[in-house]
Amino acid sequence: MPVKTIIINCREGNVNSVQKMMSMISPGTKVTDSPGDILGADKIILPGIGHFQKAMEALNRYRLIEPLNEAVLVKKKPILGICLGMQIMAGSSEEGSSAGLGWLNGEVLRFKSSSRELKIPHMGWNTVDFIKQSLLNRDIPDGSEFYFAHSFHWRSRDRSEILGETEYGTCFPSAIEKENIFGVQFHPEKSHDGGMQLLRNFATL
Repeated sequence: MPVKTIIINCREGNVNSVQKMMSMISPGTKVTDSPGDILGADKIILPGIGHFQKAMEALNRYRLIEPLNEAVLVKKKPILGICLGMQIMAGSSEEGSSAGLGWLNGEVLRFKSSSRELKIPHMGWNTVDFIKQSLLNRDIPDGSEFYFAHSFHWRSRDRSEILGETEYGTCFPSAIEKENIFGVQFHPEKSHDGGMQLLRNFATL
C-alpha cells in the first residue's frame, strides 16, 4: 500500500523537524530518497536548508529529478517546497550556476541592503500577507507570523503564481502556488500553530 505523504531526503534539508511535525498530522509519513516512493506517494514534501546548487546536485546524484518531474508535472501529485525546497522550483538562482527544476516562472535573488538595520540572513518571525485564498492557507488568518531563515528570495515573473508576500527590505513572494505545486519560503515546521495548520491543509488536499 503506497505511503500517503513522503518527505524527500536529498541531504540538504530540515528533514527531521519536518518529519516530527508531520508525524503528528499524518502518521506514516515517510522520509525517502527512492524514485519508486516518489511515484507511489499521494503527496510530496521537498524540504531544504543550504545552497541552491548543492541541492540540485544532490537531486541529480540520487536520480530524483526525473521521477519528481513525472510525479509533479505528469501525474499532478501535490508537492510542497519548504525554504530551499521552494527556491529550487525556480528556473535559476544567483546562488550557483545550476539550473533549477523550472516548474514555476521565477528566479531566486540574493537580498541586497545598504541598511545596517536590515540583517542578512533574514532570520526570525515575520508576517505573510496572503493575496488570494487557497486550500493551503485555509483557516490561517491573513498577516499571520511564520519563521524565516534565508539569504535569498523568490522573484516571480508571473504574479498569478504568488500566494503570499512578506516585507523585508523589499516585498518578496513568501508563498507560491500553481495547480498542484506549492512552496513556502518560511519554515512551517518551526512556526507553531500557523505552520501546523498549513501542513495539515497540505496533508488533506
